[in-house]
Amino acid sequence: MNKAALEKLLDQYKNNQIDKSNVIKKLKTLPFENLDFAKVDHHRSLRTGYPEVIFCQGKKDIHIKKIYLSLINQNQNQNLLLTRANLSIFEMLFEIDQRLIYNELAKTISLHISKKRKKGLVLIISAGTADIPVADEAAETANICGANIEKIYDVGVAGIHRLTAYYEKIQEARAIVAVAGMEGALPSVVGGMAKCPVIAVPTSVGYGAHFDGLAPLLTMLNSCSSNITVVNIDNGFGAGFNASLINNRDN
Repeated sequence: MNKAALEKLLDQYKNNQIDKSNVIKKLKTLPFENLDFAKVDHHRSLRTGYPEVIFCQGKKDIHIKKIYLSLINQNQNQNLLLTRANLSIFEMLFEIDQRLIYNELAKTISLHISKKRKKGLVLIISAGTADIPVADEAAETANICGANIEKIYDVGVAGIHRLTAYYEKIQEARAIVAVAGMEGALPSVVGGMAKCPVIAVPTSVGYGAHFDGLAPLLTMLNSCSSNITVVNIDNGFGAGFNASLINNRDN
């Protein structure tokens, strides 16, 4: 929103030409900031209640920097998450903002400004240690979106007793993210134990016939556990975001 548009809207409200509900409605749909290479949406959190996210993969460093500066200049009280960010991107941004936190495994950069109390419980479960980068991306996402998170890692079906040891914790969760590569069997087992929605994430970890995540993707899509929803291969962000949406709904 530019200054002229904001002043016009405020004048209309002051002169009783528009009521408060319509002011809020207009704020939710006002134009983005056009940077030529990107159109930055400064009102996403106003519309959705969730922080903005910058997907870094494939973007030039200078573009990421300008998008970041645009967002923090216009939204100084909002959390922010960057995904698929390498260490060099973090170092570049950290020079201008020392509040940033980097998760090297998840390849996420987070800015935590809002101190709202966390709620509920999103459980992040990984089949193997090699699946942790995707699981951690889900955890970072759910966390910045306001969920209490807990992690249970390396409890795949090759040693099913490791998972069943956490039965009580699984029962406590409002939403679960189950991350698995190889044959992708973990979410089906978790789904059979849980009373909440389970978001299944196939990973690109596995041997040749695993087809870079296609095999577990198909396994998860064909699960007979009826509380399972599946996101794309390695999409920890999508899983964590949707788990937070479920978690944040009032009981």
